[in-house]
Amino acid sequence: MDYEIEEKRAPGRDKVEVLGATYEKGKPEGEELGKWRHKLKNREEKIKYLQTGERYWYGKDWYGSEKRRKPA
Repeated sequence: MDYEIEEKRAPGRDKVEVLGATYEKGKPEGEELGKWRHKLKNREEKIKYLQTGERYWYGKDWYGSEKRRKPA
């Protein structure tokens, strides 16, 4: 895959190289599009997938807007 590198101006510098689009053009096709349950092998993988997506509720080391790092 060839990547496009563009030269743009940056604040405080003259020109910098910026990486262009890195995706393949086109639309995904197929009946299995968006069916994540079929891609995961067992129950543990499905639970891990959901917990990663819902880390706001399941995370213990992540601080959301309702939690404080240091109690008042």
